[in-house]
Amino acid sequence: MKIMVIQGPNLNMLGLRETAIYGAMKMEEIHEQMKIAASQNSVEIDFFQSNFEGEIVDKIQECLGTFDGIVLNAGAYTHTSVAIRDAISAVALPVIEVHISNIYRREEFRHKSLIAPVCAGSIVGFGAFGYHLALMGVLQICDQLEKLKAANNN
Repeated sequence: MKIMVIQGPNLNMLGLRETAIYGAMKMEEIHEQMKIAASQNSVEIDFFQSNFEGEIVDKIQECLGTFDGIVLNAGAYTHTSVAIRDAISAVALPVIEVHISNIYRREEFRHKSLIAPVCAGSIVGFGAFGYHLALMGVLQICDQLEKLKAANNN
């Protein structure tokens, strides 16, 4: 099984920016913890970060036929990007949306996620641990999909 982790704008600044909201953990440290969890579950995991919407769309599309699921923190694009939403719909892979902060306890403009309706699930407000929860969630969904596919082939 292969999982892609996609990080959106400003997430490369984790550990430096607004630590009262996002914590002191750097993106690379989060990725290291995810690598450990993936290894413990015999899963391949890759990481991608971009501050550019089109690059995120391209990466989602590249996952089709190569990855089994995606963990996505689209950052601010969560609230604005129809393009990312459409890319998620187009690839039809299980995507778990993750946010470090609880977007529903923040500014009102952050309360609306354009991507949530096309994601398999959303994890918000658990800090960096949310990535672990998202990884476990996408693994569970992928496992269920594999079992359904196997049952339908018999």
